[in-house]
Amino acid sequence: MEAIIQKEFKERFGIDGTMYASAGRINLIGEHTDYNGGFVFPGAIDKVIMAEIAPNGTDKVRVFSIDINEYAEFGLNEDDAPSQSWARYIFGVCREILKRGGKVKGFDAVFAGNVPLGAGLSSSAALESCFAFALNDMFNDNSIDKFELAKIGQSTEHNYCGVNCGIMDQFASVFGKKGNLMRLDCRSLEHEYFPFNPEGYKLVLLDSKVKHELKDSPYNKRRQSCERVAQRLGIETLRDATMEDLDKIKSDITAEDYMRARYVIGEKDRVLAVCDALVKGDYETVGQKMYETHEGLSKDYEVSCVELDYLNEIAKECGVTGSRIMGGGFGGCTINLVKDELYDKFIATAKAKFNEKYGHEPVVIDVVISDGAHKCE
Repeated sequence: MEAIIQKEFKERFGIDGTMYASAGRINLIGEHTDYNGGFVFPGAIDKVIMAEIAPNGTDKVRVFSIDINEYAEFGLNEDDAPSQSWARYIFGVCREILKRGGKVKGFDAVFAGNVPLGAGLSSSAALESCFAFALNDMFNDNSIDKFELAKIGQSTEHNYCGVNCGIMDQFASVFGKKGNLMRLDCRSLEHEYFPFNPEGYKLVLLDSKVKHELKDSPYNKRRQSCERVAQRLGIETLRDATMEDLDKIKSDITAEDYMRARYVIGEKDRVLAVCDALVKGDYETVGQKMYETHEGLSKDYEVSCVELDYLNEIAKECGVTGSRIMGGGFGGCTINLVKDELYDKFIATAKAKFNEKYGHEPVVIDVVISDGAHKCE
């Protein structure tokens, strides 16, 4: 990929630039906890957006996307927004840096990526983080701190791309560290690294290629359930609730609200249990908690679908250490922690059985926990 980008950049702009990259991400555990003030547990992966960038001495940005085979050119004022949706991510990053008093001048860029689209690996956050890191390095002597870079990516989504996302994706892309997952406290935004070197295991995603149409905004409904229970308990978010607290008010709330809150409180405890297990190198407990999360997401939070439940069942039958839905649900992929000796059989079985039942194979995406945004040496 690097050689292809460099060749395109040289042909297009006639000079050499500097190479930068930023990563997609996985979330091992901690789903639907962010808006409940809880913990998430992401890590950057070895699937990246990579760009070659050089200042061009003008007030214009000229950028070419190899993957889409499109060129965009735009100025740096608010009314210069490009029409192409992919270019708006780069424009948004420029604008958010400028709004914060940072410097951005005209530059040329060529970029490409191998972050699979639509699999819930946050290719957009990788794109934002790659350019935010590069422009901070190139024009601001790295004076913008990493947390602000993550917020620049998040604000880009909010203000220029119409996506009201949390901070986790950009945080993981910016702060990612090889061989480590990060526990991010979504309330205080404090984070801590935990070693993730599962010798004898592989981490693999199975993308169902299914995305169900969502009617009546089920995400918002679940969020409202959690907020109603928190309000009834007299607390700000379910982060501060225990199962004992929930059981005391069971008769005062609907069965649906009870189930939603039961999942969130259980997930908060599972994230902390996984942290303890990783410190001990106990990947069997990590896997067990992943299965428990899938069960909760499927039965209590009801954000799974038959295809993802089927992939989870196949994982269990094959003796896979851990498996669960990753992401918001209603489609997408499962994340699986698989012993090396079971890997080939599991993949072959999952492909065959899923194809037989649904008419297509799941897409296999092997991932390794890697560094986040960086300058390529």
